[in-house]
Amino acid sequence: MVDYKEYTDDGIYSLNQGEAEDAIEKFSKSIELKSDWEISYFYRAVAFQSLEKFDDAILDYTKAIQINDKMTDAYYNRAYISLTRKDVETKNIEKIVEDLEKALELDNKFIDALYAMATVQKKLGEYKKALTFLDRILEIEPQAINANALKKLLLQKYIK
Repeated sequence: MVDYKEYTDDGIYSLNQGEAEDAIEKFSKSIELKSDWEISYFYRAVAFQSLEKFDDAILDYTKAIQINDKMTDAYYNRAYISLTRKDVETKNIEKIVEDLEKALELDNKFIDALYAMATVQKKLGEYKKALTFLDRILEIEPQAINANALKKLLLQKYIK
């Protein structure tokens, strides 16, 4: 008999092979067997996200967080979807900031979350706050191209 971990492992393999629909089926079978294991929800969310089924992805990231509130990547991925969605006009910036803050609380050197927070702060017109997040990135990774470019833009165009 196949157990929930095997279904999850098989789902991860399918996901890595670019077979997101198959992966979703396997993660769903894992969830049927063990509905309180955050890993299956997390990876099913990743599969949904790869298919641009964003509402389903957000629901699964949320479920994973409800089970384990230390899932740094689930907070970041949920924020990233909300930040980058083209099919939603109004972004819930407060929720995005909250998710990114939680991800950074769990991992204060999470470069992608730091960069996302800098871009959110820029959107809010909080240019100096954006700079502080970029400076944190550059302390960790001095050659971070995107962070250097955004910092240069902020200094030249927005901060006089």
